[in-house]
Amino acid sequence: MPQTHKQICIPPELPELLKQFTKAAIRTQPQDLIQWAADYFGAMSRGEVPPVRDWSERVTLSNWAELTPDLLKILHSRVAGRLIVQADELAQMWKVLNLPPDLFNSVMNVGRFMKEIEWLKFLALSCSSLGVTIARTLKIVCEVLSSDHDGGPPRIPFSTFQFLYTYIAEVDGEISASHVSRMLNYIEREIIGPDGLIKVSDFTQNPSVRLE
Repeated sequence: MPQTHKQICIPPELPELLKQFTKAAIRTQPQDLIQWAADYFGAMSRGEVPPVRDWSERVTLSNWAELTPDLLKILHSRVAGRLIVQADELAQMWKVLNLPPDLFNSVMNVGRFMKEIEWLKFLALSCSSLGVTIARTLKIVCEVLSSDHDGGPPRIPFSTFQFLYTYIAEVDGEISASHVSRMLNYIEREIIGPDGLIKVSDFTQNPSVRLE
């Protein structure tokens, strides 16, 4: 008899379910991911609130250092302006700073990084573990990348901000590409000056700029 091939149907709610699970796992940083995943989906099946904790609520249960913007600045300085970093080298930098290996692996998985890592993307996802919102994440990234050491406000090239905002929004998946484009066009047209730089206050204190 001829074989019939059934078409595989992906449940429409699956992508959103997996996205929310991944974000919750990054925020919570469970020591036993498999057990936590079982608890997470068990709670959802019962209609209960999943066991998700914000980064700020996480209790340090080991001797690993907690990731901070200052430690990310150290990492950035050691990358030394390179756009691409080898995964093994970056893992060693991370280890030297005594940062949690679970967090490194989470960022690698979310970013789908392989042997060669785009540093700005890795940095953006690392900052997202510290920022509750996209605006907060971009604020931290700007502070890490800024080369202003004269006490002025952190500033980065608008082209860099454009790249980071587009990437973070894409990973987040909850912001439409049209909204991102509209905000970037407004910022470039109404805010960016001749120097081509953007300050943190340009996108955190301007009521016309809504990144989310």
